[in-house]
Amino acid sequence: MSDPVIALLMLGLFIVFIFLGFPIAFTLMGMGILFGSYAYYSPGQHFFDNNIFYLFTQNTFSIMNNDVLISIPLFLFMGYIIERANILDKLFLSLQVALKHVPGSMAVAALITCALFATATGIVGAVVTLMGLLALPPMLKAGYDQKLATGVIAAGGTLGILIPPSIMLIVYAATAGVSVVKLYAAAMIPGMTLAGLYLIYVITRCVINPALAPKPKDLDKISFMKATYMVVTAFLPLALLILTVLGSILFGLATPSEAAAMGSLGGIVLAVVYGAFTWQRLKEAVFLTAKTTAMVCYLFVGSWTFSSVFSYLGGESVIKEFMLSMDLNTIQFLLITQAIIFILGWPLEWSEIIIIFVPIFLPLLEHFQVDPLLFGILIAVNLQTSFLTPPMAMSAYYLKGIAPPEVQLWTIFKGCFPFLGLVFVTIALIYVQPQIVNWLPDLMYNNETTQVETPSDDPADDEGVMDPAFLK
Repeated sequence: MSDPVIALLMLGLFIVFIFLGFPIAFTLMGMGILFGSYAYYSPGQHFFDNNIFYLFTQNTFSIMNNDVLISIPLFLFMGYIIERANILDKLFLSLQVALKHVPGSMAVAALITCALFATATGIVGAVVTLMGLLALPPMLKAGYDQKLATGVIAAGGTLGILIPPSIMLIVYAATAGVSVVKLYAAAMIPGMTLAGLYLIYVITRCVINPALAPKPKDLDKISFMKATYMVVTAFLPLALLILTVLGSILFGLATPSEAAAMGSLGGIVLAVVYGAFTWQRLKEAVFLTAKTTAMVCYLFVGSWTFSSVFSYLGGESVIKEFMLSMDLNTIQFLLITQAIIFILGWPLEWSEIIIIFVPIFLPLLEHFQVDPLLFGILIAVNLQTSFLTPPMAMSAYYLKGIAPPEVQLWTIFKGCFPFLGLVFVTIALIYVQPQIVNWLPDLMYNNETTQVETPSDDPADDEGVMDPAFLK
């Protein structure tokens, strides 16, 4: 077999091992070393003198020395310490009281709480589980429609991988070699757009059919002054922490790592103020941070080793040549890549998709003149679907695990479908108007007007010409 065929065999075996349930990071490392020992083999060479071991150790050192990745454990720690500060119940109740005159007030409060908490933690499973325990029983007790109640929690909990400060965007920035700050700015409007569409959908449905979301009567007993106090003490501190961390990054006052460190300190202060700071909870937060960070770093080490060998054997060239032979324009290329990522989202987590499969497409961005920032945001929006699409909708499974027995899994799936449709609407809006992504980073960090090559006289040459906002 030729080297490119062996590279494709390597990729195929990796996919098989994933479905067999092998640990992904260590499978990447093992296959990278195994196939790399063949790729870098020289006759008469001692086994441990093979260059694959040098490549493996260099990749490991590079990952651990990557300044961009320093912010990951800090943001994770901030999220875990806030999660254990037990402020979620106060936040949810204060928003219920503040929004009591809004149609579907509990669902709207649950959605805002999910979005805010998901933004603070970036951990989808934790947000969906905690909100399922906190918000789902009261909504069902108040007579809310099961599909609406479960859909709100499942969809709202996934927003943390899109709205900054998102761990997923940091991982993409490290993979694609783009600025985290610009990527955060690019994600702001799409993230707010998707969250806004969710809110508009919930309120509109409750206006059309009030029986879906009966108004809780006990909230009317709370006075205005008490409601104001609840909002000030529960909502504002967390909102200010997130805005301070994000604002310091976007306005260049701090690097992502510095802002994440201050956010971690702010999370500890919040936990102390709310009387929820204990040694045990601190140890749990540190342990979970180390565990998740190690998983991400090992994925990077394995992925970079695997992709280096895959590229050395010619696999990357085969895929690139195949894509180029299809004579695609920019939109067709984006649609195909997004369809592949959508399908990969069923069996895989976002971390595996970003670290393992996205690098396969990155070398093609320059040929199709696609801005890496735009590509990253499309992926971030697209990955919302992986948590909401049956049969592997992880948000639905997280919620089913803690939902009352009468709530069926198919009911949760049906509740996710409208929000899934809104995700596709957001993706379509970005295709139609790419300035949704590019406007804010261009405004804040780039004063130069994007230049586009003048189309030639041959109409055939202009087939792939796109709106300038799509281009690098």
